[in-house]
Amino acid sequence: MGEDLDILFDEAFKNAQLIPQASVPIDLQLILYGLYKQATADETDSFYFRQDSQNLRSAFKLNAWMQVNHLTSDEAKKRYIEIINKLMKERNL
Repeated sequence: MGEDLDILFDEAFKNAQLIPQASVPIDLQLILYGLYKQATADETDSFYFRQDSQNLRSAFKLNAWMQVNHLTSDEAKKRYIEIINKLMKERNL
């Protein structure tokens, strides 16, 4: 299943580029970001945050990733695929 899951995940990532970003609520964009980071992270990746007062966006992205860091890579890929497929279907893409 791992290789098949990787193929489906790669397809979902490509399909995500077809979805108009403005049509996806920001909270869902953050969830997708967190799932993608968790799905593609390796053991050398770690949470980081630059102390930058104007980098609020990075703080939200980091928080989104922290919310799903308990998932395995495969679990994150499956959730990412489900959300992208749902968005594609809702937008008739």
